[in-house]
Amino acid sequence: MITVQPVHTRQEQRQFVDFPWRHYAGDSLWIPPLLVSIREALNYTPNPFYDQAAIQTFLAREGNRVVGRIAAIENRAHNQRYHEERAFFGFYEAGEDPAITAALLSAVRDWSRARGLRTLRGPVNPSLNYELGLLVDGFHKPPAFMMSYNKPYYAARLESCGLAKSQDLYAFYGHVNMLGTLDKKLQSMVDAAKERFGVKLRALDKRRFLDEVRMFLDIYNRSLVNTWGFVPLSEGEVRHLAAGLKHLIVPELSIIAEIEGQPVGCCFALLDYNPRIKQINGRLFPFGFLRLLWNRRAIKQMRVISANVIPEYQRWGLGLVLLNGLVPKVMEWGIQEAEFSWVLESNHLSRASLEKGGAKLDKTYRLYDGLVDAD
Repeated sequence: MITVQPVHTRQEQRQFVDFPWRHYAGDSLWIPPLLVSIREALNYTPNPFYDQAAIQTFLAREGNRVVGRIAAIENRAHNQRYHEERAFFGFYEAGEDPAITAALLSAVRDWSRARGLRTLRGPVNPSLNYELGLLVDGFHKPPAFMMSYNKPYYAARLESCGLAKSQDLYAFYGHVNMLGTLDKKLQSMVDAAKERFGVKLRALDKRRFLDEVRMFLDIYNRSLVNTWGFVPLSEGEVRHLAAGLKHLIVPELSIIAEIEGQPVGCCFALLDYNPRIKQINGRLFPFGFLRLLWNRRAIKQMRVISANVIPEYQRWGLGLVLLNGLVPKVMEWGIQEAEFSWVLESNHLSRASLEKGGAKLDKTYRLYDGLVDAD
């Protein structure tokens, strides 16, 4: 018999966090999360996202054995912005028995109903600004840094509980060898956009690192204002993320576009730390942090997280200008492979820019919607 109980104690928190290590034992594609990061994402240690949100985590048991987990989330900033009464779910993991997923989602629905919420969306860990989506296509290789991974049967389990596709998110793949096959018209488009606006490109300034990261996050907020489901990062989240990214960002691999001395766009990339995170088993202490960051020049894969342009300059090719400006830095570093993720299926402009640039669709992630009262 499957029972589901809310997480309250420190021991239960540890069981929630630790469950994937047992669940994915022997799965060569799974990458453990950084323990520091996952505890923050769950608000087990303070996270400013939860200044405007609430979370309740649940464990599913069969007897004394943990067989699944899930979190129910109320994102008040989302509901205020979209005038919705929506609950979210995330951090979902479950054994193959369909009864486990059914019991977990029932607990989420009960929690949501008690808070007056009527619709359900997920998985988000814990929102669209963080890790999200269920992998539904692309089980051929491990995920890139800060991208999700799950068992292939998860989609069928969620769909059997009344959830249906809401939106897909794509990850595109690029190899350095593709640069020689690009359409020469692209360079003409880049040159025309740069000349039209007098665009100047520069790397992040190491001397003003935190200010520069905050500037990027401001562009991120402004550029995505009309994007499906987007909720701007709060000031507290901006400060928190800027501090957390301090040691991970390689300034040379992030490009800023300026017009008349003002930043209007930013292409932001991170090295793919996942193979090293797997080596340290998600544990930064006592020495994992040193192993993660030692000799970063040896890392030859990266994830391009975003190429954002503020609304006034969108649709003029500045996204291509940013990606083009990144190429010399990529070549200098010796990067061989890049993932561009994630891209909403409804973001036709970004998809077209990547496809014109030669990137190939590699993985598909899915968000699901449903009703709290599904019966």
